[in-house]
Amino acid sequence: MEKEKEVKPSGFEFGVTGAQTTIAPPVFSFPTASTGQPSTQPAALFSLSSQPKFSWRNQNEGEKPEEIPVLSTFPQGLDSAWRDVQWTEEQKTTLMKTVSSYRPKCEEVPQARVLLLGPLHSGKSSFISSVQSLFNGRVSNRAMVGSFFPTSFTKKSFSIHTQKREENTGLVLCDIPGLGDGEVSGLTLHDILSVIKGHVPEGHKFSPGQPVVSETDGYVKSPSLKEKIHCVAFVVDASRITSYSKGLGSTFKQLREHISDLCVHQVALLTHVDKVCPKTARDVSEVYRSLSIKETMSKAGALLGMSTSYIVPVKNYSSELDLDVNTDVLLLSAVDHILNYADLFFQDHMPQNTGQKFKL
Repeated sequence: MEKEKEVKPSGFEFGVTGAQTTIAPPVFSFPTASTGQPSTQPAALFSLSSQPKFSWRNQNEGEKPEEIPVLSTFPQGLDSAWRDVQWTEEQKTTLMKTVSSYRPKCEEVPQARVLLLGPLHSGKSSFISSVQSLFNGRVSNRAMVGSFFPTSFTKKSFSIHTQKREENTGLVLCDIPGLGDGEVSGLTLHDILSVIKGHVPEGHKFSPGQPVVSETDGYVKSPSLKEKIHCVAFVVDASRITSYSKGLGSTFKQLREHISDLCVHQVALLTHVDKVCPKTARDVSEVYRSLSIKETMSKAGALLGMSTSYIVPVKNYSSELDLDVNTDVLLLSAVDHILNYADLFFQDHMPQNTGQKFKL
């Protein structure tokens, strides 16, 4: 009897005894740059610009391979911006006019006072310097409040001038020491609320163990509406969001509850966004196409206990010598965002409740 010839499979075998079907191993197919045709040569790295496709073919039948897209393991930007911004010189000019012409609706209040509040080194003073720089037409940085003196801080207010410095705009940015997150140098809740209520005089030096009281030199016992804070802008560093302690989150929660009781609206600035996204560092206009920045903003919202609709990203000027249109548009958009919420304060204090005169 003739010995049956042994059949060696060339691929994977499926089926029942006596009816064999041989399928070749899977083949990876990559389009080549020169021909655009698939190549079966292995690739060293997946390209972000052209995703590889996994092809499964039955070589016995000679059928055209079916291509299944393979997701890249590399982080990618978003296909469309999650906020619409016009990154043009015209938009910068429009925003500058909007901010320059802004005046509070209340005639008794010449300027809206906005308090910047956040952890140490979060970028509060840098934000003020950056806004002043774009109106001055050149980059200029002020000394940081509380950066060099660990035991004494001063409350300072900065009026934002028009481009030609002919007059003040309707905005004042107030800078005070950073939140210490349990450190000795941090401000107390009592002192912060005293600033918001208008009791703390300009130039007051905060010191640990010396809270603001009615006997404090220059204490304002009955502050008028124009001496109070009309909006609070929390400032957090995007590059430190994941390293902030849980205690800071509790501090923010306490602050927001007490500030809300004073009927003062709150927003937030997410600074140093260029440090969490290299593409945005090269081109600020990519900020709203960055998945990492969007995710960081969500984490900031969780830390602050507020919706991301209240939060805007900014890039402050630091080592730059010249102004950048895209950076200016982002900064001015943040200022416009703040002013919208400052206006809500004045709307909440209508004449029938306060006796103040309001502009129509």
